[in-house]
Amino acid sequence: MDNMSYKAKKCGVRFEPPAIILVYEKDEEKSRQRIMPVRNFSKFSDCSRAAEQLKNNPRHRQYLQGVSLKQLEKLYKLLKGHLKGESLNVSLDIIRREETVDPEEDLNKLDDKELAKKKSIMDELFEKNRKKKDDPDFEYNVEVDFPQDRMVESCGWDDESEDGF
Repeated sequence: MDNMSYKAKKCGVRFEPPAIILVYEKDEEKSRQRIMPVRNFSKFSDCSRAAEQLKNNPRHRQYLQGVSLKQLEKLYKLLKGHLKGESLNVSLDIIRREETVDPEEDLNKLDDKELAKKKSIMDELFEKNRKKKDDPDFEYNVEVDFPQDRMVESCGWDDESEDGF
């Protein structure tokens, strides 16, 4: 492996013939493009496994260091949707729904795998929105007054029990 540094700028998918396309800069030079053909992939393939294989492929590893596994997985999901005959908008809507958590959804009814996926989405969103000490707009002690324009709902679980606890 050479000592060149590759900085990923954009990453996308091409449907015909199937390929992952990376636009990158090599040692702060002008932008270049790398086309990574997608082989042995069908509408039945596992997108996360395909993304891992591409990212760990010795021919592409150094170029894909700046591309997250999650982004590669999304590109494979778009390709899979295309192979199933879905339009790009339908595939994007499905991916968007899979990667968001509905606040009205009862997470107690999910199986362990789905629950872990939802928790991962919430953790990622938390980290994305979290203010760190090094951030320019970080405030240590933030106080917020919430409007009291409606009645506060009470819950049975927070009432005192008969035992007085």
